[in-house]
Amino acid sequence: MERNVVGWFEIYVDDMKRARAFYEAVFEAKLDNLAPEGDASGLEMWAFTGDPNAGGAAGSIVKMEGCKAGGNSTIVYFSCADCAVEAARAAANGGRIFKDKFSIGQYGHIALVEDTEGNIIGLHSMQ
Repeated sequence: MERNVVGWFEIYVDDMKRARAFYEAVFEAKLDNLAPEGDASGLEMWAFTGDPNAGGAAGSIVKMEGCKAGGNSTIVYFSCADCAVEAARAAANGGRIFKDKFSIGQYGHIALVEDTEGNIIGLHSMQ
């Protein structure tokens, strides 16, 4: 089976309750608990609902001992109808707009926001 290059992503967080509230509000979507049953390691993992037959990659927010939030150099881009809408929701829900929506020519528009944990995420839309 042919797949996209990116198969999964994880965004590490320090405060799971705060991070879940942020991502659920920005993308107006409920995250699903993926932590293994009976796991005593303290791992918390909440996934963005995905469809294995749809384009793009699925992923989750994760809290795990030894993996701090923020300060990384990888940006995950979320697909949006209009990235300015999600950027505004990010700012309204404890995050901040790092770079307002701007054109990337024939490839649409992007905006960059900082989540409540200090991670920079990208927002992409064609309009």
